[in-house]
Amino acid sequence: MALVDVVVMAAGKGTRMKSSMPKVLHRVGGRALLQHVIDTAAQINARRVVVITGHGAEEVEASLQAQTGLQCVRQMPQLGTGHAMQQAVPVLADDGITLVLSGDVPLIQTNTLHALLKACDGQHLALLSLQTDTPTGYGRLVRNADGAVQAIVEEKDANPAQRQIQEIYSGMMAVPTRLLRGWLARLDNHNAQQEYYLTDVVKFAVADGCSVQAHCISEAWQVEGVNNPVQLAALERAFQHLQAQRFMNEGVRLADPARFDVRGSLTCGQDVEIDVNCVFEGVVHLGDGVRIGPNCCIANCNIQGGAVIHAFTHIDGDKLGVTVGEGALIGPFARLRPGAELGPEVHIGNFVEVKNSTLAK
Repeated sequence: MALVDVVVMAAGKGTRMKSSMPKVLHRVGGRALLQHVIDTAAQINARRVVVITGHGAEEVEASLQAQTGLQCVRQMPQLGTGHAMQQAVPVLADDGITLVLSGDVPLIQTNTLHALLKACDGQHLALLSLQTDTPTGYGRLVRNADGAVQAIVEEKDANPAQRQIQEIYSGMMAVPTRLLRGWLARLDNHNAQQEYYLTDVVKFAVADGCSVQAHCISEAWQVEGVNNPVQLAALERAFQHLQAQRFMNEGVRLADPARFDVRGSLTCGQDVEIDVNCVFEGVVHLGDGVRIGPNCCIANCNIQGGAVIHAFTHIDGDKLGVTVGEGALIGPFARLRPGAELGPEVHIGNFVEVKNSTLAK
């Protein structure tokens, strides 16, 4: 397969978020929406990741500064998705596949992207589509009698028959860069929005005899974006549901998967039990047989085998970390702060706070 260069659309204003923060920096599972997309790109071994910034560009670019192998290009002003891609193609090489992703669609899965790249195969235009009962507001995939994709029609430009179509475009595509470059040069803004639509490359591909493939999925959460706080909250729950399913499949016992939040990195040994309303942040490890009571907040902590953390305990190791030894009993209503090093079988009772202290067995 050809080398893959990922282009992430992250220039939008996000007016409906009603926030001073750029939309792509709002968080799901403790990470920025944009960071989820960049992390997924890393999992498919992208050669290059190009982020298109625009609204709040300085803030977005500052958040990415420490990351290697990543380049930002600016879209100023924002004249549509096609115009955004025109800013990115000068930094892309013609020998690769361009994979276009959205910076506000954080839950796209790597296996889906691999399937999309396979459909592209270095020679086709491949679109990621969704079959849905609620297509309102999205571009529709128009197929001919043989089922081949002929065009993507945006909602505002669609006729009544096209609005009945239930296969919608996700905003993601994979396309040979050498072909994309020529199609972008032919874009115009003769449409209801007076914008340059990236989706117009479909009609150019059809006109040039290039096969247009569509990889269709049915899991809406994979391609749902964030436009307002309601959608952000819904994606947070979808993300946490995925986390809960993964941990339970690995043997962790969750009292209620719907009341479980991981906002960082959590690893668990065997026979771990976690009660309701627990939040894990930063880097947390739970050893074999650890039991976490209800309503606990635990961040940056190593809890060793057999320890019990009773209800309403707050542990935050921050940069120094916290260690809880084997068989220790903590809480209820205890607080462990940075630098707390507790040996095996240590007991910390209710309303006790420990910071920068080492307690032996």
